[in-house]
Amino acid sequence: MHVPHAEPWRVAVVGSGPSAFYTAEALFKTPDARVQVDMFDRLPVPFGLVRGGVAPDHQNIKAVTRVYDKIAANPGFRFFGNVQIGRDLQVEDLAARYHQIVYAFGCETGQKLGIPGEELRGVHSATEFVGWYNGHPDHAHRTFDLRSAKRVAIVGNGNVAMDVARILLASPDELGKTDLADHALAVLRTSSVREVILLGRRGPAQAAFSPKEIEEIAELPDTAVLVRPEEAALDALSEAWLAKDGARSQQRNVKFLQEHAGHDSPAGHKRLQCRFLVGPTELLGEHGDLQAVRVQHMELVADTDGTPRPKARDSFEEVPVDLVFKAIGYRGIPVPGVPFDQKKGIVPNLDGRVLDKVGGSALVGHYAAGWCKRGPTGLIGTNSLDAKATVDAMREDFAQGARLAPTRTDIADTLRARGVDAVTWADWQRLDAWELAEGQKRGKLRHKLPSIEAVMLVLRDLRAGASAQA
Repeated sequence: MHVPHAEPWRVAVVGSGPSAFYTAEALFKTPDARVQVDMFDRLPVPFGLVRGGVAPDHQNIKAVTRVYDKIAANPGFRFFGNVQIGRDLQVEDLAARYHQIVYAFGCETGQKLGIPGEELRGVHSATEFVGWYNGHPDHAHRTFDLRSAKRVAIVGNGNVAMDVARILLASPDELGKTDLADHALAVLRTSSVREVILLGRRGPAQAAFSPKEIEEIAELPDTAVLVRPEEAALDALSEAWLAKDGARSQQRNVKFLQEHAGHDSPAGHKRLQCRFLVGPTELLGEHGDLQAVRVQHMELVADTDGTPRPKARDSFEEVPVDLVFKAIGYRGIPVPGVPFDQKKGIVPNLDGRVLDKVGGSALVGHYAAGWCKRGPTGLIGTNSLDAKATVDAMREDFAQGARLAPTRTDIADTLRARGVDAVTWADWQRLDAWELAEGQKRGKLRHKLPSIEAVMLVLRDLRAGASAQA
């Protein structure tokens, strides 16, 4: 749909992860329109979970930021890092300066298990751990007692669970060559972890990890992947479901797991034990310290559409562990002034149009994209199609005159007047070059600073240096 108009079409995008950049990309491809996109992030650095969530030994996935660099090169693009909505700016400030606002701030916290014992020392969310080893400022201060822990349980068996398992089992020397945070590397070098146990409620055919993820762990030096034969075997329901509806990746997972069923761990090897049909019901401890996970055994029963679903059996088991990581998904955090669905942990919306409340009316000029729109599902590329769908709705509304009526001055002037030290894209490019150069000095890919304060100090020095050379 064409959106012809003489004046620039001004859009604010809140967040700077994949969905934010794909939104900007789709907007810039609008025919016959002069689009200006201002992107805001509470952190002084862009890229969201690509920077703070993708494992440091998966640099091929992080390479997607080159695409985002090209999007940011559009003359209609501006970046405002270190700017938090609800603190430095309010939603009303954006509404007074833009025709449309897109919320693309993702899901930033981990889901809770909701079982007794979750408050025990030694129980952590995978979100915290992933942020910690990636140098995310929200999590750099976290502590994980890897020195004392020998046996770790991870609740969940998706790719995040696999990332956590691999970081715990991999050689610190190899991880030290990546962009793993320095504070995390120091702790991992002292780690006593010898065994990681994945706990999955469903069977091997429904495992959520990709084949590549588990194969990578099997390829780690001196590491064995173990599966109990009775848990690797498929019941008749799963066999029928896999044959009819199973993806190729799920068939590959089953083949891999069954090939490793019944294997023993060679002496001196670390172990990844994949458990299936077990659901945690309680975290057990003494004097506030975690000691074990109580799990209930499951069986698979057919849902109304024939999909195998776990059903609890009257059978339990205690699994002694020193640490637990909850890898059962991400959840959104409310942003001041933005409607929020507490039950789903997302911004309530209908096809990307934000609703004033769950089941309510659409707010003119307000949209959502990415995880805060649909929940934490899909891969990085999934956000591209999602963003295009939201932008289609934005174009349609704009063409019909359903848009905000900005009256105020440029947001950059507002931020300056309020004394907010906003980070520009040029600032980020200087910091990016600095991180790479500092990493090279240390024999690694990139050196990340663990706090916003530290980043801003370096940025101010880099700005001063650039000004002196000008």
